[in-house]
Amino acid sequence: MSKRIFYPLFLLLIPLIGMTITDEINWSPFDFIIMGSLLILLSIGINFASNRAKNLKNRVLYIGILVIIFMLIWAELAVGLFGTPFAGS
Repeated sequence: MSKRIFYPLFLLLIPLIGMTITDEINWSPFDFIIMGSLLILLSIGINFASNRAKNLKNRVLYIGILVIIFMLIWAELAVGLFGTPFAGS
């Protein structure tokens, strides 16, 4: 496993900096842990798909599916897109 799967964690600096600038962003440490684990899982999945898929068409398809699943989980946790008990408020 390469170190590049941890590079997406730098995206967590955006809400961290935003929390110091404005009061509109209010993340708890639990939010950072959940988003960090989602980003790590996404990057591991993309790394796995890019190493295992033989042709470019399948690689793009698998990575696209992973990104769509990530976005749906993110939207559900943020605003409750589907109305599950895990939805944010």
